[in-house]
Amino acid sequence: MTTRLTVAQATVEFLANQHVERDGVRTKLFAGALGIFGHGNVAGLGQALLQDELQALEAGREPGLPYVLGRNEQAMVHTAVAYARAKDRLQTWAVTASVGPGSTNMLTGAALATINRLPVLLLPADTFATRSAGPLLQELERPDSGDVTVNDAFRPLSRYFDRVWRPEQLPGALLGAMRVLTDPAETGAVTVCFPQDVQAEAHDWDDDLFAERTWHIGRPLPERAALARAVEVIRSAKNPLIVAGGGVHYSGAQAALAALAEATGIPVGQSQAGKGALSFDHPQSVGAIGSTGTTAANALAREADVVIGVGTRFQDFTTASRTAFGNPDARFVTLNVAALDAVKHSAVAVVADAREGLEALAEALEGYDVGDAHRARTAELKAAWDATVASVYSRDASGSTGDLDAQPDQNQVLGAVNELSDPHDVVVCAAGSMPGDLHKLWQVRDAKGYHVEYGYSCMGYEVAGGIGVAMAARDAGEDRDVFVMVGDGSYLMMATELVTAVQEGVKIIVVLVQNHGYASIGSLSESLGSQRFGTRYRARTSSGRLDGDLLPVDLAANAASLGVEVVRTSTRKELEAAILDAKASPTSTVIHVETDPFVDAPSSESWWEVPVSEVSTLESTQRAREVYDQHKARQRTFLKPSETN
Repeated sequence: MTTRLTVAQATVEFLANQHVERDGVRTKLFAGALGIFGHGNVAGLGQALLQDELQALEAGREPGLPYVLGRNEQAMVHTAVAYARAKDRLQTWAVTASVGPGSTNMLTGAALATINRLPVLLLPADTFATRSAGPLLQELERPDSGDVTVNDAFRPLSRYFDRVWRPEQLPGALLGAMRVLTDPAETGAVTVCFPQDVQAEAHDWDDDLFAERTWHIGRPLPERAALARAVEVIRSAKNPLIVAGGGVHYSGAQAALAALAEATGIPVGQSQAGKGALSFDHPQSVGAIGSTGTTAANALAREADVVIGVGTRFQDFTTASRTAFGNPDARFVTLNVAALDAVKHSAVAVVADAREGLEALAEALEGYDVGDAHRARTAELKAAWDATVASVYSRDASGSTGDLDAQPDQNQVLGAVNELSDPHDVVVCAAGSMPGDLHKLWQVRDAKGYHVEYGYSCMGYEVAGGIGVAMAARDAGEDRDVFVMVGDGSYLMMATELVTAVQEGVKIIVVLVQNHGYASIGSLSESLGSQRFGTRYRARTSSGRLDGDLLPVDLAANAASLGVEVVRTSTRKELEAAILDAKASPTSTVIHVETDPFVDAPSSESWWEVPVSEVSTLESTQRAREVYDQHKARQRTFLKPSETN
């Protein structure tokens, strides 16, 4: 049997019938389609989504692929990626955009998805397959090639790329896309390009293409010999440390991690993606590790003789640019579903699902314990850091609340949200100084409570990502408030998705920190001897420099113009009242708060490598280079094999 449909209609029908299953739980892979229409997709995928919606209404059912209108193509990808992360990579969205700039606007989102190992399906429109009217509006013409389009820029950013030049190619392209989207080791951005004329072309499709399909998400088991090698190394450890990454969350391995840590006493540091793998008050949880880590985790990292990575890709912030692990004899054991990540730092590699691997390690390590001294050392360091957090969340070092009528600093803003939010609420952030401060200071009480995008650290992710997290919680029937922490720099990049939140009735609470510039890069610039050049929002003066008065920008008024409730605050008392009111409100709220950008979070006693000019006439740069050279001397190559032969 066959059914005659356009390529776009067939694509929508196919996507609506894709499901995933893991541990006996089956769900639809695609929650819907996010899109902005233009001449490249309005008559193709746009028409197909309209037809799907109207047919569903007539039949009294939900659309097979519900449509959500976005405001910016990059932001739509961020929303889809955040949704996929909140759903542990078991659900995502398709994202469609028009030919030309609409599609290339999605490139940043594609890079973010692939770097973070998160699934998203991109459906960019393309130029005519027939070339009947070329060159088209927005078509790239090259003298050396007739078949290259701007969408070829997606190739290096995608884990799978295809272009459907003919209807007959569609089944293979879609099945290939599903394979990668549902593979924990391979997943990332998947791009299938659709020439605009092909989208509208009809074809007689085999009905089997539209049958419900279930893609089974496996849990690869550790190979016995690899497990034995790992256990041998761990059992030799006197001062071991676990580094938990995002893979712990995606495999639902939190309980397995806690069981292993409790049985052995091994402390657990966490990457940005792994934060929350253990609750902050768990005895073995020493919090964030690396350049934005806690002094507890970083002290244990310096002393560790065996480092056990679980679901982490050992990004440079996690390793403090390869200076965090100071023991010259340190060895690595890495458990990861992706071989690419498992072999880093010359580790003994265990390629397996995080939950299955942790459970196997716990069984094989029965009887192993780090000993009372290491447990006591962990507890001492953890208590000291918890006291540090308590002091910076307050205005004075005694731990009291201080002057509630004074302007809060950024640490206190984070503290107010942390303390007044419910344990199951979610904090969302991505770029600027706040991700680092959140990593070290935020006290996570729920495995889903921390969502910071720090693989690509993309300014503008915050509002769009918050919408994705809120939609995921809504679709799962979870009662979670989503707090979007964003600085003025990131807000100005992509605030327009607030309109989408209003349109969809999705509630987010945006805490907009106004510090009149790029606080993070400003601080980094100063530390590198570049004197905060080009990082402040100031008027240009007669000298030709940007060193005049603060710009008369009213971000609160801007937010109000986009249809959300806005509360202006200038003291901690006002901020706390606004947080409680926003939680009680059924609609989205933006809380605008002025802070002092020159009050830093407590030091991580760590480093992040950003090159400093080797020669300079500036004394500030010369001093910074001296510091850089001192840190550079401690950097390690990790070339020594962790396995003893």
